[in-house]
Amino acid sequence: MTVKQDKQDIRKLSVDQLKSWMTEHGEKGFRGKQIYEWIWKKSVSSFAEMTNLSLATRELIDQHFVINSLDVSKQQQSNDGTIKSAFRLYDGNIVEGVLIPATDRMTACVSSQVGCSLTCKFCATGYMDRKRNLDAAEMYDQVVAIARQAEGSFKSPLTNIVYMGMGEPLLNYVNVLKSIEHITSPEGLNMSPKRITVSTAGIAKMIKKLGDDEVRFRLALSLHAANDEKRNQIMPINESNSLDNLADALNYFYKKTGNRITFEYIVFNNFNDTLEDARELWEFTKRVPARVNIIEYNPIAEADFKNADADRLDKFAAFLEDRGVSVHIRRSRGKDIDAACGQLANKQTVA
Repeated sequence: MTVKQDKQDIRKLSVDQLKSWMTEHGEKGFRGKQIYEWIWKKSVSSFAEMTNLSLATRELIDQHFVINSLDVSKQQQSNDGTIKSAFRLYDGNIVEGVLIPATDRMTACVSSQVGCSLTCKFCATGYMDRKRNLDAAEMYDQVVAIARQAEGSFKSPLTNIVYMGMGEPLLNYVNVLKSIEHITSPEGLNMSPKRITVSTAGIAKMIKKLGDDEVRFRLALSLHAANDEKRNQIMPINESNSLDNLADALNYFYKKTGNRITFEYIVFNNFNDTLEDARELWEFTKRVPARVNIIEYNPIAEADFKNADADRLDKFAAFLEDRGVSVHIRRSRGKDIDAACGQLANKQTVA
């Protein structure tokens, strides 16, 4: 796809800026609001679709602007129904997104960066270079595309969104929050923020900023070890964001928002799967109001980690449950097409 650099993406403009631009170019100001609705409420990808605008008006905006929408370059469906998409961006870069169907929900897992800079040792994306942040519209477009897959393949609306794909959302803070604004706004997709979860590897100062901004969406921490020595080994970000610092930031976030946090904990064979590891996790949950998602590990070629055996995983969960921790074991979905947690890395050939 050719990079469109000579014209501005019209989605960079606010509704007030669109109204002003229209009046400056001899059009009625309310046309700007109509354009804004076409873009964010009806999710069009071309000016030709804006059928309540005259041909002359459509030609005018086409002379000055573009809509840098993404394309589904490749789509794969897992044996369990999970759909993974390779999304080609306007500049030719690729990110991946996943539709995870279940009986009671349809979840979109979206990416926030092309690649990642955090080098987590168990995650395929962590072995990629970070090329750039996605803008708000590119994250919004992933949600729209995945919602259409849910309707088309399962005759069901999208119910949940998780920012758990490629990249670290809190290192693309402004664009992530702007995308959520468009997704939750009545002038956009009008989804409830309670249906949206942003997952972070743990950047304390940005977690505090979420609290200061009093966000209404859910927050998940990719924890995976509840002592600093082990966490440093698999997540280098922990060296500058220790568990003590994260506990302080998460409690600040909770105090500001009232939203309980989710700890995501991948159980690796013979690394963090003992009852002593479970005890450390239990102790950490006493410091921060949190529920725990225990996640099966999905092996990747770049790392030697293996999933803990099922019996050990169940005992780990039972230890926590017996001590009053809210625990959910999240089984792998889409593993056969490299769509499961930690496997997104653009490995497939795209058209």
